Amino acid sequence: MTALKTALTDSIGIAAKQAGLKLVSIIEGKDFHGAPTAVFELAPVSDPGHTLKLELSEKFDFNKPDLLPAMTQHLAEEAKRLRNPRPDAYVTLEGLPVSLRNFQWPFHRSTSGADTYVVHGEIHLEDGSNSPLHAKIAAAMTVTFAEIVPAAEQPYAETFLYNAVRKTLDQGQLELVKSGNRQPVPVTTRYYSRWQKKFVFTETDDAARLEYLLLKTYWLSGVLGANRPVWIADPRDAQYLNTTEADLLRMAADEAGQGLLALTGEYAAPTALLLSRAEQFRERLDKALAITKPTFNEEMRSGHANM
Repeated sequence: MTALKTALTDSIGIAAKQAGLKLVSIIEGKDFHGAPTAVFELAPVSDPGHTLKLELSEKFDFNKPDLLPAMTQHLAEEAKRLRNPRPDAYVTLEGLPVSLRNFQWPFHRSTSGADTYVVHGEIHLEDGSNSPLHAKIAAAMTVTFAEIVPAAEQPYAETFLYNAVRKTLDQGQLELVKSGNRQPVPVTTRYYSRWQKKFVFTETDDAARLEYLLLKTYWLSGVLGANRPVWIADPRDAQYLNTTEADLLRMAADEAGQGLLALTGEYAAPTALLLSRAEQFRERLDKALAITKPTFNEEMRSGHANM
């Protein structure tokens, strides 16, 4: 604790206070190569029920003009996300409810000789049944992509990394299993538009975004959250869907008018009408899981390959 009473600790305390968070604890951790990190536990001042883990390189200094605004924004967004019943849970466009856990920040250089920066983490299926299905992942950020990112630290990389994970799941390039090896998640410049100067993961229209909001509210509030409301205007979702927080709120209001969502400010809970569609959401979950399972060429399995 004494070693961690540094300028980093003081800066985090100030930034957290501005975001409506308080510093609960700080311990020393280790990064992938064993170098010391500072692990902060933060909680909302008004509702300490959920806490946020923030892990930074011990000597990292974000109190600079090019880094401070992003850190402040990250903590402000996390303060709102912590009001969700399951702040670690997300939904994919294909209909998979998942949690993202145990990420080992910050990024580290690849030990395999590849010209990439890597961070390890886990994805777990969250369908309300305590499913054992999960995937251990190694997200690899190319050196070219790293030039776009202000810093290879959690507050500056978590949003686009989580969205890259969701995109990779949507593409069926990750398999959720009971046990298995670590699977790759590529994080490349294909997810960034230099012309628009923003991250782009998926092109969606209003219909797809509306369906996403219903999926999110059903799973994260109705199934996992005992109908406690979830944050609809999440910038992380807006980036994933290539839209804006304002548009997500507008569409949620439309759904509230249709009797599917109970909207309070930026948060929504499912109505009985939405919950009545449980079978439809479960069918979509099964289809999304099927996409993640590898398929085989039956002729090759039978030895008929032309090789």
